[in-house]
Amino acid sequence: MSDIPESDQHMPLVSHLTELRTRLLRCVAAIFLIFAGLFAFTQQIYTFVSIPLRQYLPAGATMIATDVSSPFLTPLKLTMMVSLFLAIPVILHQIWGFIAPGLYKHEKRIAVPLLVSSILLFYTGMAFAYFLVFPLIFKFFASATPAGVEMMTDITSYLDFVMTLFFAFGVAFEIPVAVVLLVWIGVVDVKYLKKVRPYVVIGCFVVGMILTPPDIFSQTLLAVPMWLLFEIGILFGSLVSKRSDHTDDQPADDHNDQPPATQP
Repeated sequence: MSDIPESDQHMPLVSHLTELRTRLLRCVAAIFLIFAGLFAFTQQIYTFVSIPLRQYLPAGATMIATDVSSPFLTPLKLTMMVSLFLAIPVILHQIWGFIAPGLYKHEKRIAVPLLVSSILLFYTGMAFAYFLVFPLIFKFFASATPAGVEMMTDITSYLDFVMTLFFAFGVAFEIPVAVVLLVWIGVVDVKYLKKVRPYVVIGCFVVGMILTPPDIFSQTLLAVPMWLLFEIGILFGSLVSKRSDHTDDQPADDHNDQPPATQP
């Protein structure tokens, strides 16, 4: 009997491509709907995002715009990025809706928690960066400003900097999901991950050194959570591995485990 899910056997390629186009359009529509709702608040959104820097500027100092169109385009660009971040649940839901018909029941049981966890961890990483990391970084930058130099940051440069860190911390907080996936699909096993733990710890501090200012406190602030998230990934990876071993010991029944056929 073929090991290909029944839905893939009955759904032609054209139908797959049509469904993919539909789901991509839904993702784009979700982003623009959110953007339309936030458009009137572009200035307030930028003001909120710039708080971690502005609170450490010297008395009387302000942020500056070195380009004529920056006061309008920079908040607009930030709002579009915020819309993209807020639409991530919709985007992942559409991805799930596209691939779910091709998964077996036991695959869905682990895929759904991973999907939800990835969303929550990404937002947690961004919140961690905004509320904990940014204040420490900008406090360090403000204190390190040489005498006779007035700290006046360009709004576009600031946006590029914080969006890079938002993305970096959001992705870094996906470590547990990545570890569980690697164990689940058999790329690595838990024993190997435990064996390379010392190298992972060193790698976390190297990443922290690259992404944060050159002070040990900021580097540790990123490296330690990454290491703890790796340990959490190992813990859940062990559970997934044990569950897979238990499933392998039972007689396979692909016929009952196949997803229902998808309507074209």
